[in-house]
Amino acid sequence: MNRALLVIDVQNEYFSGKLPVTHPPNSLDNILRAMEAAAANGVAVAVIRHAAKAASSPVFKKGSPEWELHPAVGKLHRDVLIEKNWPDSFTETNLQEWLHGRDIDTLTVCGYMTQMCCDTTARRAFHLGYGVELLADATGTLALRNEAGAVTAEELHRAILVTQARFSKVMNTDDWISRIQADLNP
Repeated sequence: MNRALLVIDVQNEYFSGKLPVTHPPNSLDNILRAMEAAAANGVAVAVIRHAAKAASSPVFKKGSPEWELHPAVGKLHRDVLIEKNWPDSFTETNLQEWLHGRDIDTLTVCGYMTQMCCDTTARRAFHLGYGVELLADATGTLALRNEAGAVTAEELHRAILVTQARFSKVMNTDDWISRIQADLNP
């Protein structure tokens, strides 16, 4: 198994911008732990950053402070930084080319938001034939309300993880770290 950790959209928009992530409360800590463990255990790390396609967008405006990576993520090791404009990290990016060039067959997904870019990327990876792992405590979301109804952050997060288990091995960060360490020392 040759893994890559995908760190999706850990940007200031989710901390100091218009879309503050609230659940789970320790998701950023777990993302950072996963990145540190990946670097220490030879797992490739792809950091993915979202930019709005429309210059008039109120969120993820390229070049804005909210578009920037969270400072803690920006300080950690990464093998590549990939810019995207869609929820799917593969669409109109070089992600798949980068993965193929490293013979990656398994993707571990963490970042924001659980129901949008993490879910969409994990499903696309599954459809492309990758093994997929999704770190339940290293993804996060917020409560939503729209014309279809309302859902709490916890309910939304849980529902996506339950559904995602059809496509991914859903696990927590501690179990994933144990798994990658065991892969190195069978």
